[in-house]
Amino acid sequence: MPRPIEALTHPDALAHNLARARAAAPDSRVWAVVKANAYGHGIERAYAGLRGADGFALLDLAEAERVRALDWRGPILLLEGAFEPRDLELCSRLNLWHAVHCSEQIDWLSRHKTQQPHRVFLKMNSGMNRLGFRPAAFRSAWARLSALPQVDEISLMTHFSDADGERGVAHQVEVFDEATRDLPGERSLSNSAAVLRHHLKNDWVRAGILSYGSAPDFPAHDIHHWGLQPAMTLRSKLIAVQQLQPGDTVGYGSSYTATEAQRIGIVACGYADGYPRHAGTDTPVLVNGVRTGTVGRVSMDMLAVDLTPVPQARIGSEVTLWGRGPVVDGSPTLLAIDDVAHAAGTIGYELMCAVAPRVPVHTAD
Repeated sequence: MPRPIEALTHPDALAHNLARARAAAPDSRVWAVVKANAYGHGIERAYAGLRGADGFALLDLAEAERVRALDWRGPILLLEGAFEPRDLELCSRLNLWHAVHCSEQIDWLSRHKTQQPHRVFLKMNSGMNRLGFRPAAFRSAWARLSALPQVDEISLMTHFSDADGERGVAHQVEVFDEATRDLPGERSLSNSAAVLRHHLKNDWVRAGILSYGSAPDFPAHDIHHWGLQPAMTLRSKLIAVQQLQPGDTVGYGSSYTATEAQRIGIVACGYADGYPRHAGTDTPVLVNGVRTGTVGRVSMDMLAVDLTPVPQARIGSEVTLWGRGPVVDGSPTLLAIDDVAHAAGTIGYELMCAVAPRVPVHTAD
């Protein structure tokens, strides 16, 4: 039989989370952000749950081709725009909307031969300091674009650095509003955290991590607070059980020492599957739907879990690394990816994007 590890994607959760974005921004159209292969879920698998969006936003031209191949005829936005002049040829052929964040991209557009003018999203650097025109240069960039026959409609966008934290978004909104005052065009400001935490006027909001069932401001709020559902489950099984005596150690480096008699289980999952190697003892996990924790160091193909809370566990028992667990006493169980990520000193984004190619991925029924 194959190694007992798999990832499941949940289209019903994706659709539910998209509806939560709409409820939080009822006057906006919603981009379903599917960059990084739909945050590791797979564009083709995620499509059924996200096709109710108004458009798809991503980075990669090959991923844009995959969305079009799914018979999507609505808007597709390249969030980082073209990377070289010839990218604009595919933008014309696939009718892609694209960000413009630097003068070089305007130069490329000015030399691009197309019969169909492009819809572009002019990006402002309002404080994030990654991509975009600084506020003082924004109007001149808009004027250059508006003079090009290759450009049709110009929308205006920015990205928030602190929508998930105490600093918030007011300082960037003020900069954006001042620099775009009286400029025509639709606006797109809000990412997942801003959608849920800050109710701004947007023509388009960008539903990224919230679509996949991770709270963008964890640990301040969790998915239960925001009414989100996990869109991915990573699960495996116990492949061995060990009985420890006081003084016994576990795993490489002997980083865990038993202080009393203890039963542990060995799980077919390791860092070569995408589970974080830096996850230490007590990172949460479900065994037969019961919450317990890891023990010792994660190795390439295996990790150990404490079976003290699950005395009935044995070889073949189900282990939920994150996501939906089994039904126990008539109630579903769940381990949010944010809980695992927080214990491992990282974020849910990284875990869902890092599931390794050797892990079989299926769409849940």
